[in-house]
Amino acid sequence: MSDEVRPIRTPADYEKSLTEVERLWGSKAGTPDGDRLDVLVTLIEQYEAEHFPIDSPDPIEA
Repeated sequence: MSDEVRPIRTPADYEKSLTEVERLWGSKAGTPDGDRLDVLVTLIEQYEAEHFPIDSPDPIEA
């Protein structure tokens, strides 16, 4: 694990970040691992919003 958090730009970066989140899951807030988890989750959410957008539901179907 590198201590440096980097932007998620590729599918490989995304997969690596997901693996790191799995390792950090359950870390206490306010700890270095908890802070790292928060940052990685934010980066993953941004990557997913860009690469896997979810369309709004059709009002009739909803």
